[in-house]
Amino acid sequence: MYYDRNGDLLGMLQETIEPAWLDAFEAVLGRCALQPGDTVAVLSESQSRPVLPQLARLAAARRGAQVFSLVLPSAFSPELPVARSTGASPVLRQLAPVVAALAGSTLVVDCTVEGLMHAPELPAILKGGARVLYVSNEHPEALVRLVPDDSLEPLVKEHVKRLRGAREMRVTSAAGTELVIALAGAACGGNWGYTTRPGTMTHWPGGLALAFPAAGSVNGTLVLAEGDVNLTFKRYLERAVTLRVENDHVTRIDGAGVDAELMRSYIAAWGDRQAYAVSHVGYGLNPRARWDSMALYDKRDFNGTELRAFSGNFLYSTGANEVAGRHTPGHFDLPLRHCTVKLDGVTVVDEGKVLA
Repeated sequence: MYYDRNGDLLGMLQETIEPAWLDAFEAVLGRCALQPGDTVAVLSESQSRPVLPQLARLAAARRGAQVFSLVLPSAFSPELPVARSTGASPVLRQLAPVVAALAGSTLVVDCTVEGLMHAPELPAILKGGARVLYVSNEHPEALVRLVPDDSLEPLVKEHVKRLRGAREMRVTSAAGTELVIALAGAACGGNWGYTTRPGTMTHWPGGLALAFPAAGSVNGTLVLAEGDVNLTFKRYLERAVTLRVENDHVTRIDGAGVDAELMRSYIAAWGDRQAYAVSHVGYGLNPRARWDSMALYDKRDFNGTELRAFSGNFLYSTGANEVAGRHTPGHFDLPLRHCTVKLDGVTVVDEGKVLA
C-alpha cells in the first residue's frame, strides 16, 4: 500500500511483477498438482488485466510446465446494457480450434475478465479432461491475501455434503429476510480455490458452498440492509432494499433512495423476465476473506470474489441458472451480512457466523 504526505491511503499504484505475487501464483498452481511437463494454457483477452496472465505464465514455467498463451479479442454488445459479474465470458465465441486447444491441456489458467464458469464452451473443455482455474480479475494484492490453505477444502466439502443432503434452506435476518429455498433437484457444489481432478473447474479466491435450485423452488422476502453489497455495481448499500421473491422471480423491489432505484433500473433494462429469477444461493466460508475490502480498492481493481466468499455471508444471485433452464446475461450477486441459514432446521450460519 502507498500513502500520501498526509497519511491518506492511495492504494496499490503499480502492477509490475512482485516476488510475493509470483510466489502466490506458483503456490496455487502447486495446489492444482501441476507437474513438470504438464501443458498449461493461459487464456486471456484484450481487456484482461495484463499482470495476471504474465504471473500465470511465469509461475507455470517455474514449475517446469509447457506453457502457451491464447489471447482473444474482448467482446462488446453495444445494443445491450453493460454486463458485469456474469461469470460467463463471451470471448471464446464457439471457436472450435480454441476450445480444442483448451480441452487438450492439462490445466487452463483462465484470466478472462468474467471467467468461464457459465460460458457455453466450458462443458466441452472439461469433457476433454482439462482442469480449469479461473483467476478472478482482482488486483494481485488481493489474490496474495487469499491463497488457499489446508483448512479450506475440508470445510467447504463438509458444507457441500450438508447442502446435498438437505431438503430445504431457510434464511432469516433481523432486517426482515424470510426466504425459503427447496433443495430437491438442486445442483450443489463448492469451491476452495484449487482443483486437482481432471474435468473440473475452480476459481481463486475460493471458499463458498452454493446451490443452483431447480425451477419453482424459491419464495419469500430478501431484505438487503445497510452495508450489504451489490457486487454488480461494486457498491455497499446505504439504504435498505426489499426484494419480494415469488416462484423464483423477484416480483417487487421496494425501497427509497438510489440503491433501490439502481436495482429497478438495471434489472428492467434487460427486458428479460429471466433476469429477475434466482441463479444461485449459498454462503461464504473463507475466514481470511473480508467484507470491508471493497472500500480499499478502486472499482477497476476489484472483481469482488472475496466478498462472495467472506465467512458467514449469505449469497443470493439473480440471472442464469442452467439447472432451472434459464439463460440471461442480466445478473446480480448480493452478499448479505447477519443472516441465519438453516438446512432442514439445523443452523449452519447464525447471524453471520458459520457454526462448527
